Amino acid sequence: MDTSRRSFLKQASLLSGLAISLPNIVHSQRAGSSHNMSGFRAAKIERIKMGIIGLGNRGEGAVSRFTYIDGVDIVALCDRHAHKAQKEHDKVVQAGLSAPKTYSGDEGWRRMLEENRLDLVYICTPWSLHAPMSIAAMQAGAHVGCEVPIGLTMDELWKVVQVSEQTQKHCMMLENCCYDFFELITLNMVQQGLFGELFHAEGAYIHDLLDLNFSKTYYDDYWRLKENIRLHGNLYPTHGIGPIAQCMNINRGDQIATLVNMQSADFHMATHAAALAAKDADFAPFARKSYRGNMNTTLMKTEKGKTLMVQHDVSSPRPYSRIHLLSGTMGFAQKYPTKGLSFRNYKNGHAWLTPEATAELESKYTPELVKLIGEQAKAVGGHGGMDFIMDWRLIDCLRNGLPLDQDVYDAASWSAIIPLSIQSSAQNSRQLNFPDFTKGHWKSNTPVNLSLDGGGNTKIRASAKSAEGQLQV
Repeated sequence: MDTSRRSFLKQASLLSGLAISLPNIVHSQRAGSSHNMSGFRAAKIERIKMGIIGLGNRGEGAVSRFTYIDGVDIVALCDRHAHKAQKEHDKVVQAGLSAPKTYSGDEGWRRMLEENRLDLVYICTPWSLHAPMSIAAMQAGAHVGCEVPIGLTMDELWKVVQVSEQTQKHCMMLENCCYDFFELITLNMVQQGLFGELFHAEGAYIHDLLDLNFSKTYYDDYWRLKENIRLHGNLYPTHGIGPIAQCMNINRGDQIATLVNMQSADFHMATHAAALAAKDADFAPFARKSYRGNMNTTLMKTEKGKTLMVQHDVSSPRPYSRIHLLSGTMGFAQKYPTKGLSFRNYKNGHAWLTPEATAELESKYTPELVKLIGEQAKAVGGHGGMDFIMDWRLIDCLRNGLPLDQDVYDAASWSAIIPLSIQSSAQNSRQLNFPDFTKGHWKSNTPVNLSLDGGGNTKIRASAKSAEGQLQV
């Protein structure tokens, strides 16, 4: 073990309530393969045989999007519930594509891996299943795209990294917010030097999901509500940290060194649960429980002395925000609550650029990826198009043997905020050392490269277009 990892492990034992039973996973933090997955180029795959696990809200949207992307065959679909698998099977067939095999039941995903030679497994299940499914899929010979987070415990995160290195299979956490339009534009601006050197960034997931978390139908078996009882910390950091981590070159020239988390008390969820239980006995199991606080604020400092803040609040009545704030020596950008750019050479940085000047800069620094696929992505949909850009980019990189924009170290680092924030809050906001999943390679890893770099040849399926040539949504 390297020194940074050994130092981290001395303080990284988690609360007993965070433990997850994973009988088929070795809970080991021994050093894995020395193979560096940052910038890794896998062999080209002309046609990608794909399986999708989890066909609820995120999964059914993924099936729809992949019916538009050429070069990928959806050969297997799996969900606990057979009727959901059948529904998505019919959607694929109605799109004019070959019928996929369907699997159901709690162990259906294992049968899917055993019975098919898959190039890519796309995972859209509850959080606690992400790590075991990702690990099993890589060990079965597939690359992985997994919804956020990639894992919930440090043991899981180290194991995911270890298996990716040993199998030399990509493990991409599907952080779609990295592919939103302003985030891509500002990343390009950062890499072109417009903001000078970044020294501080902020991100968040602030979204009033109080009613949705208590919905009887939206989250199967109230799984997400249960996680808000079980885990008291920053439970959904990746939407906030992902885009700003790429801008700050985390794991690719700099590294998070320390973390501290502060959590408010819960002022909504327990009260809401009690009110629902008084009217509906189905909610009685959720009354008189201790819920995570309204607001979690996580502060991090990097090895180079830069700072990041990520917040999480899903129960307060306030407008949606991911903040996305970048502060540099020569300029500043933010997305929420009002999108704006400011630069030292314009009124000494004390005013926002005019809307016209902002639009001109955005046009100039729109990456070629967005110019190529952006309008089609908006037509297909998925959070305004960013989901489709993410999926198209993943397929195009795999087909052309290109490095992925998000590697397994990003998946582990961004997800590690969850267990570390829980530990920090439980210890009166104690400052903790942050693990180095790259094992020192961050010093030489190169920044994420959004250029098409020989790719960009993956087409939209002709069958997904109307007679006028416009994508049907």
